[in-house]
Amino acid sequence: YDTISSGVGSMFKKLNILDEKEKILRETAKEVNFPLTKEDKKLIQNSIDQLTYSQIEEYEKKYDLRPGMGLAFPQLGLSKRIIIIVHEYEDGKFDNYVVINPKIVSNSEEIIAAEAGEGCLSVNRDVEGHVPRFARVTVEGYDESGNKIRIRAREELSIAFQHEIDHLNGILFFDRINKKKPFYSESEIRLI
Repeated sequence: YDTISSGVGSMFKKLNILDEKEKILRETAKEVNFPLTKEDKKLIQNSIDQLTYSQIEEYEKKYDLRPGMGLAFPQLGLSKRIIIIVHEYEDGKFDNYVVINPKIVSNSEEIIAAEAGEGCLSVNRDVEGHVPRFARVTVEGYDESGNKIRIRAREELSIAFQHEIDHLNGILFFDRINKKKPFYSESEIRLI
């Protein structure tokens, strides 16, 4: 870990994010039991810090971070069904989502894709192509205290939830790119 002192008075530890070639990223992560361990809680907080900093240009440069809005525990080398999403819903304003044992319980029929394609903190190369995703999903799971939560996500946030939940099932985003037809036109799929 590179330890960096953040202005908050605590130490910011840069996470060690695994590369796509690591086997754990192709495995199904295990369900998590409550209560969470101190280590898990600390890792969740570190992940929130890093994802937030990575989306603020000044910190992204200062700490040499790759911008990202989501992380799943398997990317940190842990077979646990925990995802973290830090969504910038307005300039400089973030919503944090920590979902343990998440499941998509419903989805829209409408399919969308990120026009620029998707990226992943574990994939250190450019991958061309659109990744078809549901425009809206409802996700159920548990918060850090073990309370049941339900989140309705749409558009960019919906894509992020599907991307992170895929990680828990050993799926990387490029697995979902159609090899024969990597790009879609606006008339075939709504690009956001």
